[in-house]
Amino acid sequence: MMIRNDAADSQHAQSDAPHVANGDEVSFPRWFACFTKGLPTSQQGEVEPGAYESLLRAVESGKNAAFEALARGSGRRLANPQAAHAYCLEGGDPHRFGCVPAPAFASPEIAAEMKEMYWLSLARDIPFREFPASAITTRAAEELMTSERALFRGPTPADRDGPYISQFLVRPIPVNSTALEQRYRTPVLGIEFMTTFGEWLQIQSGVPPWRECTWDGIHRYIRNGRDLAEWVHYDFLYQAFLNAALILMNHRPESVLSETRSVFSEQNPYKHSKVQDGFVTFGLAQVVDWLGRVTTAALKAAWAQKWLVHRRLRPEAFGGRIHQTKTKTIEYPIHGDVLNSIAVEETFRRHGSYLLPQAYPEGCPLHPSYPGGHAAVAGACSIVLKALFDESALMPDCVHASADGLSLEPCPPGFVPTIGAEVNKLASNIAMGRSWAGIHYRSDSTAGLRLGEEVAISILQDLVRTCTEDFGGFAFTRQDGSKVRINPSGEVS
Repeated sequence: MMIRNDAADSQHAQSDAPHVANGDEVSFPRWFACFTKGLPTSQQGEVEPGAYESLLRAVESGKNAAFEALARGSGRRLANPQAAHAYCLEGGDPHRFGCVPAPAFASPEIAAEMKEMYWLSLARDIPFREFPASAITTRAAEELMTSERALFRGPTPADRDGPYISQFLVRPIPVNSTALEQRYRTPVLGIEFMTTFGEWLQIQSGVPPWRECTWDGIHRYIRNGRDLAEWVHYDFLYQAFLNAALILMNHRPESVLSETRSVFSEQNPYKHSKVQDGFVTFGLAQVVDWLGRVTTAALKAAWAQKWLVHRRLRPEAFGGRIHQTKTKTIEYPIHGDVLNSIAVEETFRRHGSYLLPQAYPEGCPLHPSYPGGHAAVAGACSIVLKALFDESALMPDCVHASADGLSLEPCPPGFVPTIGAEVNKLASNIAMGRSWAGIHYRSDSTAGLRLGEEVAISILQDLVRTCTEDFGGFAFTRQDGSKVRINPSGEVS
Protein backbone atom coordinates (compact mmCIF):
# COMPACT_ATOMS: atom_id res chain seq x y z
CA MET A 1 0.00 0.00 0.00
CA MET A 2 2.86 2.39 0.77
CA ILE A 3 4.33 1.85 -2.72
CA ARG A 4 0.98 2.67 -4.32
CA ASN A 5 0.51 5.77 -2.19
CA ASP A 6 4.05 7.03 -2.77
CA ALA A 7 3.72 6.60 -6.52
CA ALA A 8 0.35 8.36 -6.57
CA ASP A 9 1.65 11.23 -4.43
CA SER A 10 4.69 11.65 -6.66
CA GLN A 11 2.60 11.78 -9.85
CA HIS A 12 0.08 14.12 -8.22
CA ALA A 13 2.88 16.55 -7.39
CA GLN A 14 3.85 16.90 -11.06
CA SER A 15 2.66 20.07 -12.76
CA ASP A 16 0.53 19.96 -15.88
CA ALA A 17 2.05 21.01 -19.19
CA PRO A 18 0.41 24.02 -20.87
CA HIS A 19 -2.17 23.14 -23.51
CA VAL A 20 -1.93 25.71 -26.27
CA ALA A 21 -3.11 25.19 -29.85
CA ASN A 22 -1.79 27.05 -32.90
CA GLY A 23 -4.77 29.41 -33.17
CA ASP A 24 -6.13 28.14 -36.49
CA GLU A 25 -9.45 27.23 -34.93
CA VAL A 26 -10.13 30.85 -33.94
CA SER A 27 -8.23 32.61 -36.73
CA PHE A 28 -10.09 31.30 -39.76
CA PRO A 29 -13.79 30.95 -40.53
CA ARG A 30 -15.57 27.81 -41.68
CA TRP A 31 -13.08 25.55 -39.84
CA PHE A 32 -11.13 24.92 -43.07
CA ALA A 33 -7.83 24.82 -41.17
CA CYS A 34 -9.02 22.12 -38.73
CA PHE A 35 -9.55 18.38 -38.84
CA THR A 36 -13.04 17.67 -40.20
CA LYS A 37 -12.71 14.34 -42.02
CA GLY A 38 -15.71 12.08 -41.55
CA LEU A 39 -18.11 14.94 -40.80
CA PRO A 40 -20.72 16.11 -43.35
CA THR A 41 -18.84 17.92 -46.11
CA SER A 42 -19.87 20.42 -48.80
CA GLN A 43 -19.05 20.09 -52.49
CA GLN A 44 -16.12 22.46 -51.84
CA GLY A 45 -14.61 20.05 -49.32
CA GLU A 46 -15.42 22.13 -46.24
CA VAL A 47 -17.38 20.91 -43.23
CA GLU A 48 -21.10 21.67 -43.26
CA PRO A 49 -22.28 24.47 -40.89
CA GLY A 50 -22.99 23.24 -37.38
CA ALA A 51 -21.20 19.88 -37.69
CA TYR A 52 -17.83 21.01 -36.33
CA GLU A 53 -19.52 22.97 -33.54
CA SER A 54 -21.26 19.75 -32.50
CA LEU A 55 -17.89 18.00 -32.41
CA LEU A 56 -16.49 20.74 -30.18
CA ARG A 57 -19.40 20.38 -27.77
CA ALA A 58 -18.99 16.61 -27.65
CA VAL A 59 -15.24 16.90 -27.04
CA GLU A 60 -15.83 19.41 -24.25
CA SER A 61 -18.49 17.28 -22.56
CA GLY A 62 -16.68 13.96 -22.87
CA LYS A 63 -20.05 12.24 -22.78
CA ASN A 64 -20.71 9.11 -24.80
CA ALA A 65 -24.19 10.33 -25.74
CA ALA A 66 -22.77 13.54 -27.19
CA PHE A 67 -20.39 11.64 -29.43
CA GLU A 68 -23.10 9.21 -30.51
CA ALA A 69 -25.31 12.16 -31.53
CA LEU A 70 -22.73 13.61 -33.94
CA ALA A 71 -23.71 13.86 -37.59
CA ARG A 72 -21.55 11.60 -39.75
CA GLY A 73 -20.41 12.04 -43.29
CA SER A 74 -20.77 8.83 -45.27
CA GLY A 75 -19.74 5.47 -43.92
CA ARG A 76 -16.52 5.55 -41.93
CA ARG A 77 -16.60 6.34 -38.24
CA LEU A 78 -14.41 8.68 -36.18
CA ALA A 79 -11.45 7.01 -34.50
CA ASN A 80 -12.33 6.85 -30.81
CA PRO A 81 -12.49 10.55 -29.80
CA GLN A 82 -13.88 9.56 -26.41
CA ALA A 83 -10.50 7.97 -25.60
CA ALA A 84 -9.20 11.53 -25.23
CA HIS A 85 -10.91 11.55 -21.83
CA ALA A 86 -9.49 8.21 -20.64
CA TYR A 87 -7.25 7.90 -17.59
CA CYS A 88 -4.27 5.78 -16.53
CA LEU A 89 -3.53 4.45 -13.06
CA GLU A 90 0.17 4.02 -13.76
CA GLY A 91 2.52 6.88 -14.64
CA GLY A 92 1.31 10.38 -15.29
CA ASP A 93 -2.27 11.19 -16.14
CA PRO A 94 -2.62 11.38 -19.96
CA HIS A 95 -3.91 14.95 -19.73
CA ARG A 96 -0.86 16.11 -17.78
CA PHE A 97 1.42 15.94 -20.81
CA GLY A 98 1.54 18.50 -23.56
CA CYS A 99 2.90 19.35 -26.99
CA VAL A 100 4.10 22.69 -28.30
CA PRO A 101 1.64 24.31 -30.73
CA ALA A 102 1.76 22.82 -34.23
CA PRO A 103 2.78 25.10 -37.11
CA ALA A 104 -0.15 27.31 -38.09
CA PHE A 105 -2.03 27.00 -41.37
CA ALA A 106 -0.62 30.15 -42.99
CA SER A 107 2.91 29.86 -41.60
CA PRO A 108 6.17 29.30 -43.49
CA GLU A 109 6.82 26.35 -41.16
CA ILE A 110 3.82 24.37 -42.41
CA ALA A 111 4.67 25.40 -45.97
CA ALA A 112 8.09 23.78 -45.50
CA GLU A 113 6.45 20.67 -44.08
CA MET A 114 4.03 20.42 -47.01
CA LYS A 115 6.89 20.79 -49.48
CA GLU A 116 8.51 17.81 -47.81
CA MET A 117 5.22 15.89 -48.02
CA TYR A 118 5.03 16.44 -51.78
CA TRP A 119 8.65 15.38 -52.25
CA LEU A 120 8.04 12.26 -50.16
CA SER A 121 5.18 11.30 -52.46
CA LEU A 122 7.35 11.87 -55.53
CA ALA A 123 10.17 9.74 -54.08
CA ARG A 124 8.08 6.81 -52.77
CA ASP A 125 9.33 4.31 -55.31
CA ILE A 126 13.02 5.24 -55.27
CA PRO A 127 15.09 2.61 -53.42
CA PHE A 128 16.74 4.15 -50.36
CA ARG A 129 20.15 2.99 -51.47
CA GLU A 130 19.73 4.82 -54.80
CA PHE A 131 18.97 8.22 -53.25
CA PRO A 132 22.44 9.64 -54.10
CA ALA A 133 21.94 8.94 -57.82
CA SER A 134 18.31 10.05 -58.07
CA ALA A 135 17.37 13.33 -59.77
CA ILE A 136 14.22 13.51 -57.62
CA THR A 137 16.04 13.26 -54.29
CA THR A 138 18.72 15.68 -55.48
CA ARG A 139 16.06 18.27 -56.36
CA ALA A 140 14.26 17.57 -53.08
CA ALA A 141 17.40 18.18 -51.04
CA GLU A 142 17.99 21.43 -52.92
CA GLU A 143 14.48 22.79 -52.40
CA LEU A 144 14.27 21.62 -48.80
CA MET A 145 17.74 23.07 -48.15
CA THR A 146 19.11 19.95 -46.54
CA SER A 147 21.91 17.54 -47.28
CA GLU A 148 21.21 14.36 -49.20
CA ARG A 149 22.43 12.47 -46.13
CA ALA A 150 19.73 14.06 -43.96
CA LEU A 151 16.93 13.95 -46.54
CA PHE A 152 13.70 12.44 -45.15
CA ARG A 153 15.59 11.11 -42.10
CA GLY A 154 14.97 11.52 -38.40
CA PRO A 155 16.63 14.02 -36.06
CA THR A 156 19.26 11.91 -34.27
CA PRO A 157 22.86 11.37 -35.42
CA ALA A 158 22.02 7.66 -35.72
CA ASP A 159 19.30 8.43 -38.26
CA ARG A 160 21.87 9.94 -40.62
CA ASP A 161 24.43 7.15 -40.28
CA GLY A 162 24.28 4.01 -42.36
CA PRO A 163 21.20 2.64 -44.18
CA TYR A 164 17.85 4.42 -43.99
CA ILE A 165 16.14 1.38 -42.45
CA SER A 166 16.96 0.14 -38.94
CA GLN A 167 18.51 -3.28 -38.47
CA PHE A 168 15.43 -4.20 -36.45
CA LEU A 169 13.32 -3.96 -39.63
CA VAL A 170 15.57 -6.21 -41.72
CA ARG A 171 17.12 -8.87 -39.47
CA PRO A 172 15.29 -12.20 -38.98
CA ILE A 173 12.82 -12.24 -36.06
CA PRO A 174 13.18 -15.26 -33.74
CA VAL A 175 9.72 -16.76 -33.12
CA ASN A 176 9.33 -19.98 -31.15
CA SER A 177 11.82 -22.44 -32.68
CA THR A 178 12.19 -20.67 -36.00
CA ALA A 179 13.07 -17.27 -37.44
CA LEU A 180 10.90 -15.13 -39.68
CA GLU A 181 12.55 -13.32 -42.55
CA GLN A 182 11.35 -9.73 -42.74
CA ARG A 183 9.98 -9.88 -46.27
CA TYR A 184 6.55 -8.31 -46.61
CA ARG A 185 3.70 -7.90 -49.05
CA THR A 186 3.90 -4.50 -50.71
CA PRO A 187 1.84 -2.60 -53.30
CA VAL A 188 3.09 -2.47 -56.86
CA LEU A 189 5.07 0.63 -57.72
CA GLY A 190 3.39 3.75 -59.01
CA ILE A 191 -0.09 3.44 -57.49
CA GLU A 192 -1.26 6.74 -55.96
CA PHE A 193 -4.61 7.64 -54.44
CA MET A 194 -6.61 10.87 -54.15
CA THR A 195 -5.07 12.46 -57.23
CA THR A 196 -8.46 13.66 -58.56
CA PHE A 197 -10.69 16.14 -56.81
CA GLY A 198 -13.73 13.84 -56.94
CA GLU A 199 -11.93 11.02 -55.19
CA TRP A 200 -10.43 13.44 -52.66
CA LEU A 201 -13.86 14.95 -51.89
CA GLN A 202 -15.52 11.60 -51.31
CA ILE A 203 -12.79 10.47 -48.94
CA GLN A 204 -13.03 13.69 -46.90
CA SER A 205 -16.66 13.04 -46.06
CA GLY A 206 -15.87 9.52 -44.85
CA VAL A 207 -16.84 7.53 -47.93
CA PRO A 208 -14.86 4.27 -48.00
CA PRO A 209 -12.34 4.14 -50.85
CA TRP A 210 -13.58 2.78 -54.16
CA ARG A 211 -10.08 1.83 -55.33
CA GLU A 212 -7.81 -0.70 -53.68
CA CYS A 213 -4.11 -1.48 -53.83
CA THR A 214 -2.73 -3.82 -56.45
CA TRP A 215 -0.27 -6.07 -54.69
CA ASP A 216 3.16 -7.16 -55.79
CA GLY A 217 3.25 -10.92 -56.19
CA ILE A 218 6.64 -11.18 -54.46
CA HIS A 219 7.29 -10.42 -50.79
CA ARG A 220 10.23 -8.06 -50.38
CA TYR A 221 12.49 -6.54 -47.75
CA ILE A 222 11.72 -2.88 -47.07
CA ARG A 223 13.55 -1.06 -49.85
CA ASN A 224 11.74 2.25 -50.38
CA GLY A 225 9.25 4.69 -48.89
CA ARG A 226 6.24 2.87 -50.31
CA ASP A 227 7.29 -0.37 -48.61
CA LEU A 228 7.86 1.42 -45.31
CA ALA A 229 4.50 3.20 -45.56
CA GLU A 230 2.75 -0.13 -46.07
CA TRP A 231 4.57 -1.67 -43.09
CA VAL A 232 3.01 0.94 -40.77
CA HIS A 233 -0.39 0.63 -42.45
CA TYR A 234 -1.77 -2.36 -40.53
CA ASP A 235 0.86 -3.04 -37.87
CA PHE A 236 -0.27 -3.40 -34.28
CA LEU A 237 1.18 -0.35 -32.64
CA TYR A 238 4.23 -1.77 -30.82
CA GLN A 239 4.94 -4.58 -33.26
CA ALA A 240 8.27 -3.17 -34.47
CA PHE A 241 9.51 -2.84 -30.90
CA LEU A 242 8.34 -6.30 -29.87
CA ASN A 243 10.24 -7.62 -32.87
CA ALA A 244 13.29 -5.64 -31.78
CA ALA A 245 13.06 -7.14 -28.28
CA LEU A 246 12.83 -10.66 -29.73
CA ILE A 247 15.88 -10.00 -31.91
CA LEU A 248 17.84 -8.77 -28.89
CA MET A 249 16.68 -11.51 -26.53
CA ASN A 250 16.98 -14.53 -28.79
CA HIS A 251 20.44 -14.27 -30.22
CA ARG A 252 22.35 -17.52 -30.70
CA PRO A 253 25.74 -18.22 -29.06
CA GLU A 254 27.54 -17.32 -32.27
CA SER A 255 25.72 -13.98 -32.44
CA VAL A 256 27.75 -10.79 -32.55
CA LEU A 257 25.68 -9.63 -29.60
CA SER A 258 26.81 -12.41 -27.27
CA GLU A 259 29.96 -10.87 -25.84
CA THR A 260 28.23 -11.11 -22.44
CA ARG A 261 25.53 -13.42 -21.11
CA SER A 262 22.88 -11.13 -22.56
CA VAL A 263 22.40 -7.69 -23.98
CA PHE A 264 20.38 -6.57 -20.98
CA SER A 265 21.28 -3.25 -19.44
CA GLU A 266 24.15 -3.11 -17.00
CA GLN A 267 21.57 -2.02 -14.41
CA ASN A 268 19.82 -5.40 -14.69
CA PRO A 269 20.43 -7.11 -11.31
CA TYR A 270 20.49 -10.59 -12.89
CA LYS A 271 22.95 -9.85 -15.66
CA HIS A 272 25.91 -11.16 -13.67
CA SER A 273 24.09 -13.24 -11.07
CA LYS A 274 25.58 -16.67 -10.29
CA VAL A 275 22.33 -18.09 -8.92
CA GLN A 276 19.28 -16.56 -10.62
CA ASP A 277 18.01 -15.58 -14.05
CA GLY A 278 15.46 -12.85 -14.55
CA PHE A 279 12.10 -13.98 -15.90
CA VAL A 280 9.02 -12.54 -14.23
CA THR A 281 11.14 -9.54 -13.32
CA PHE A 282 14.01 -8.27 -15.48
CA GLY A 283 13.42 -10.91 -18.16
CA LEU A 284 11.61 -11.20 -21.46
CA ALA A 285 8.22 -11.42 -19.76
CA GLN A 286 8.80 -7.99 -18.26
CA VAL A 287 10.11 -6.52 -21.51
CA VAL A 288 7.07 -7.48 -23.58
CA ASP A 289 4.67 -6.49 -20.80
CA TRP A 290 6.18 -3.04 -20.41
CA LEU A 291 6.12 -2.41 -24.16
CA GLY A 292 2.38 -2.99 -24.11
CA ARG A 293 1.86 -0.85 -21.02
CA VAL A 294 3.56 2.21 -22.40
CA THR A 295 1.80 1.79 -25.76
CA THR A 296 -1.69 2.21 -24.33
CA ALA A 297 -0.61 5.09 -22.10
CA ALA A 298 1.16 6.89 -24.96
CA LEU A 299 -1.92 6.57 -27.16
CA LYS A 300 -4.18 7.99 -24.44
CA ALA A 301 -1.87 11.00 -24.08
CA ALA A 302 -1.73 11.44 -27.87
CA TRP A 303 -5.52 11.21 -28.18
CA ALA A 304 -5.95 13.83 -25.46
CA GLN A 305 -3.74 16.18 -27.47
CA LYS A 306 -5.35 15.32 -30.81
CA TRP A 307 -8.97 15.79 -29.81
CA LEU A 308 -8.94 18.09 -26.78
CA VAL A 309 -6.26 20.60 -27.82
CA HIS A 310 -4.96 20.71 -31.39
CA ARG A 311 -7.48 19.18 -33.84
CA ARG A 312 -4.98 19.76 -36.66
CA LEU A 313 -6.01 19.06 -40.25
CA ARG A 314 -4.25 16.25 -42.07
CA PRO A 315 -1.81 16.74 -44.96
CA GLU A 316 -4.33 15.30 -47.43
CA ALA A 317 -6.81 18.04 -46.45
CA PHE A 318 -4.10 20.69 -46.76
CA GLY A 319 -3.33 19.31 -50.22
CA GLY A 320 -6.96 19.93 -51.12
CA ARG A 321 -6.69 23.55 -49.98
CA ILE A 322 -3.53 23.93 -52.10
CA HIS A 323 -5.29 22.45 -55.13
CA GLN A 324 -8.28 24.77 -54.78
CA THR A 325 -6.04 27.80 -54.34
CA LYS A 326 -3.83 26.91 -57.30
CA THR A 327 -6.86 26.27 -59.54
CA LYS A 328 -8.51 29.50 -58.28
CA THR A 329 -11.58 27.62 -57.04
CA ILE A 330 -11.27 28.96 -53.49
CA GLU A 331 -8.42 31.10 -52.25
CA TYR A 332 -6.98 30.03 -48.92
CA PRO A 333 -4.29 31.91 -46.92
CA ILE A 334 -1.48 29.51 -47.81
CA HIS A 335 2.14 30.60 -47.68
CA GLY A 336 3.70 31.18 -51.09
CA ASP A 337 6.66 28.91 -50.35
CA VAL A 338 4.52 25.84 -50.92
CA LEU A 339 2.26 27.31 -53.61
CA ASN A 340 5.38 27.96 -55.70
CA SER A 341 7.13 24.71 -54.81
CA ILE A 342 8.88 22.68 -57.49
CA ALA A 343 7.40 19.56 -55.89
CA VAL A 344 3.84 20.85 -56.21
CA GLU A 345 4.40 21.65 -59.89
CA GLU A 346 5.98 18.24 -60.52
CA THR A 347 2.97 16.62 -58.84
CA PHE A 348 0.65 18.47 -61.23
CA ARG A 349 2.77 17.36 -64.18
CA ARG A 350 2.48 13.72 -63.10
CA HIS A 351 -1.16 13.58 -62.00
CA GLY A 352 -2.97 16.60 -63.44
CA SER A 353 -3.86 18.02 -60.02
CA TYR A 354 -2.16 19.77 -57.12
CA LEU A 355 -3.56 17.33 -54.57
CA LEU A 356 -1.13 15.49 -52.29
CA PRO A 357 -1.01 11.87 -53.55
CA GLN A 358 -1.72 9.27 -50.88
CA ALA A 359 -0.22 5.80 -50.52
CA TYR A 360 -3.32 4.40 -48.76
CA PRO A 361 -6.65 4.08 -50.62
CA GLU A 362 -8.52 5.49 -47.61
CA GLY A 363 -5.96 8.21 -46.91
CA CYS A 364 -5.53 9.19 -43.28
CA PRO A 365 -7.37 7.71 -40.30
CA LEU A 366 -10.37 9.56 -38.90
CA HIS A 367 -8.57 11.36 -36.09
CA PRO A 368 -6.60 14.63 -36.06
CA SER A 369 -3.01 14.83 -37.20
CA TYR A 370 -1.08 16.25 -34.23
CA PRO A 371 0.73 14.55 -32.56
CA GLY A 372 1.35 11.29 -34.42
CA GLY A 373 0.02 8.19 -32.65
CA HIS A 374 2.62 5.87 -34.18
CA ALA A 375 5.28 8.39 -33.21
CA ALA A 376 4.05 8.55 -29.60
CA VAL A 377 4.16 4.78 -29.32
CA ALA A 378 7.61 4.74 -30.94
CA GLY A 379 8.94 7.28 -28.46
CA ALA A 380 7.52 5.37 -25.49
CA CYS A 381 8.71 1.93 -26.63
CA SER A 382 12.16 3.24 -27.50
CA ILE A 383 12.57 4.35 -23.88
CA VAL A 384 11.61 0.89 -22.60
CA LEU A 385 14.10 -0.84 -24.91
CA LYS A 386 16.94 1.52 -24.03
CA ALA A 387 16.17 1.26 -20.31
CA LEU A 388 16.09 -2.54 -20.28
CA PHE A 389 18.82 -3.37 -22.82
CA ASP A 390 22.44 -2.28 -23.10
CA GLU A 391 22.12 0.61 -25.52
CA SER A 392 25.92 0.88 -25.85
CA ALA A 393 26.36 -2.70 -27.15
CA LEU A 394 27.48 -2.89 -30.77
CA MET A 395 25.64 -4.45 -33.71
CA PRO A 396 28.24 -5.47 -36.33
CA ASP A 397 27.53 -7.42 -39.53
CA CYS A 398 24.79 -5.02 -40.58
CA VAL A 399 22.74 -5.56 -43.73
CA HIS A 400 20.37 -3.62 -45.94
CA ALA A 401 17.91 -4.49 -48.68
CA SER A 402 18.98 -4.73 -52.28
CA ALA A 403 17.49 -2.18 -54.65
CA ASP A 404 14.79 -4.68 -55.69
CA GLY A 405 14.10 -5.81 -52.12
CA LEU A 406 14.70 -9.47 -52.93
CA SER A 407 17.85 -9.98 -50.84
CA LEU A 408 19.89 -8.59 -47.99
CA GLU A 409 23.40 -7.35 -48.68
CA PRO A 410 26.22 -6.38 -46.29
CA CYS A 411 26.49 -2.73 -45.38
CA PRO A 412 29.70 -0.93 -46.34
CA PRO A 413 32.60 -1.69 -43.95
CA GLY A 414 32.85 0.55 -40.92
CA PHE A 415 29.14 0.79 -40.12
CA VAL A 416 28.90 -0.71 -36.63
CA PRO A 417 26.04 1.00 -34.77
CA THR A 418 25.02 0.61 -31.16
CA ILE A 419 21.75 -0.90 -30.03
CA GLY A 420 20.67 2.53 -28.83
CA ALA A 421 21.39 4.07 -32.23
CA GLU A 422 19.36 1.42 -34.03
CA VAL A 423 16.47 1.79 -31.56
CA ASN A 424 16.46 5.52 -32.29
CA LYS A 425 16.49 4.84 -36.02
CA LEU A 426 13.67 2.33 -35.61
CA ALA A 427 11.57 4.94 -33.79
CA SER A 428 12.17 7.44 -36.59
CA ASN A 429 11.42 4.83 -39.26
CA ILE A 430 8.06 4.03 -37.69
CA ALA A 431 7.13 7.69 -37.27
CA MET A 432 8.34 8.78 -40.72
CA GLY A 433 6.70 5.76 -42.35
CA ARG A 434 3.40 7.55 -41.82
CA SER A 435 4.78 10.62 -43.59
CA TRP A 436 5.87 8.42 -46.49
CA ALA A 437 2.21 7.37 -46.69
CA GLY A 438 1.13 11.03 -46.93
CA ILE A 439 -0.81 11.14 -43.68
CA HIS A 440 1.48 12.90 -41.17
CA TYR A 441 3.61 16.05 -41.17
CA ARG A 442 7.16 15.88 -39.80
CA SER A 443 6.16 17.95 -36.75
CA ASP A 444 3.51 15.32 -35.92
CA SER A 445 6.35 12.82 -35.62
CA THR A 446 8.65 15.13 -33.67
CA ALA A 447 5.96 15.99 -31.13
CA GLY A 448 4.72 12.41 -30.90
CA LEU A 449 8.16 10.98 -30.25
CA ARG A 450 8.82 13.43 -27.44
CA LEU A 451 5.35 12.93 -25.94
CA GLY A 452 5.84 9.16 -25.93
CA GLU A 453 9.20 9.51 -24.23
CA GLU A 454 7.64 11.63 -21.46
CA VAL A 455 4.85 9.13 -20.92
CA ALA A 456 7.25 6.17 -20.71
CA ILE A 457 9.54 7.97 -18.28
CA SER A 458 6.60 8.68 -15.98
CA ILE A 459 5.60 5.00 -16.03
CA LEU A 460 9.15 3.86 -15.30
CA GLN A 461 9.10 6.22 -12.31
CA ASP A 462 6.26 4.11 -10.90
CA LEU A 463 7.55 0.71 -12.00
CA VAL A 464 11.02 1.21 -10.54
CA ARG A 465 9.39 1.28 -7.10
CA THR A 466 8.03 -2.25 -7.54
CA CYS A 467 11.46 -3.95 -7.62
CA THR A 468 12.70 -5.89 -4.59
CA GLU A 469 16.08 -6.79 -6.11
CA ASP A 470 19.26 -4.86 -5.36
CA PHE A 471 18.71 -2.48 -8.22
CA GLY A 472 20.18 0.92 -8.99
CA GLY A 473 17.39 2.14 -11.23
CA PHE A 474 17.18 2.85 -14.95
CA ALA A 475 19.65 4.78 -17.10
CA PHE A 476 19.16 5.61 -20.78
CA THR A 477 19.54 8.30 -23.42
CA ARG A 478 16.66 10.21 -24.98
CA GLN A 479 16.48 10.93 -28.70
CA ASP A 480 17.77 14.47 -28.15
CA GLY A 481 20.92 13.01 -26.58
CA SER A 482 20.09 13.91 -22.97
CA LYS A 483 20.97 11.32 -20.33
CA VAL A 484 18.25 10.20 -17.93
CA ARG A 485 18.57 8.27 -14.68
CA ILE A 486 15.59 7.10 -12.64
CA ASN A 487 16.67 6.07 -9.17
CA PRO A 488 14.90 3.37 -7.10
CA SER A 489 12.70 5.97 -5.42
CA GLY A 490 11.39 7.19 -8.77
CA GLU A 491 13.30 10.46 -8.90
CA VAL A 492 14.63 11.57 -12.29
CA SER A 493 18.04 13.13 -12.75
